[in-house]
Amino acid sequence: MSNTPSNSALAQDFVAFAVQSQVLRFGEFKTKAGRLSPYFFNAGLFDDGAKLGRLAQFYAQRLIDSGLQFDMLFGPAYKGITLAAAVSIELARLGKNVPFAYNRKEAKDHGEGGTLVGAPVKGRVLIIDDVISAGTSVRESIDLIARAGATPCGVTIALDRQEKATLNGEECPESAVQQVEQHYQLPVVSIASLADLLQYLSHQSDPALVSFHSAVAAYRQRYGV
Repeated sequence: MSNTPSNSALAQDFVAFAVQSQVLRFGEFKTKAGRLSPYFFNAGLFDDGAKLGRLAQFYAQRLIDSGLQFDMLFGPAYKGITLAAAVSIELARLGKNVPFAYNRKEAKDHGEGGTLVGAPVKGRVLIIDDVISAGTSVRESIDLIARAGATPCGVTIALDRQEKATLNGEECPESAVQQVEQHYQLPVVSIASLADLLQYLSHQSDPALVSFHSAVAAYRQRYGV
């Protein structure tokens, strides 16, 4: 069900953009699962207007290319809020004007109240986030959307790490993305994947970048799906 055209031109351009923006870094980083990863992707570092606008272009183009049908965007707090707003602007610029909504971490008891903010949550709702690590925000978003009487129709993320998920400290045979796809029967549309990152590294002339190819390949060999 996964909708990621590995090694597409768009994916390669996105990886290059993420590296140039220092959002995608190489070295030694400890993941939430306790693994030592040779790369780290921090979408919070798309932190100025130019970078956020470019990121939104990648999401919007990827969604249009996927053919996935949706009526609105939903951004889980916190990173998803900015993504939903930015991508809705870009989609409107491309001729697909859709509403967006997001959630608060804590419900308000005044004003409009509740945990949902933005457009009314209805129709086919596409969840937008940066990555799927444990699938927690996706599960919470699906519950919120369903309680509002709408239909979750898919998830879109920037990077699919394509690595085994963990549950109670134990490795699972599937990735977090695959678990979302299988459990909820929802397509996950990714701009790029770990396979695309490896492809990018294999075509670099910069010795500093080339040197990380073997470490990333070994990491995928050990933890990949």
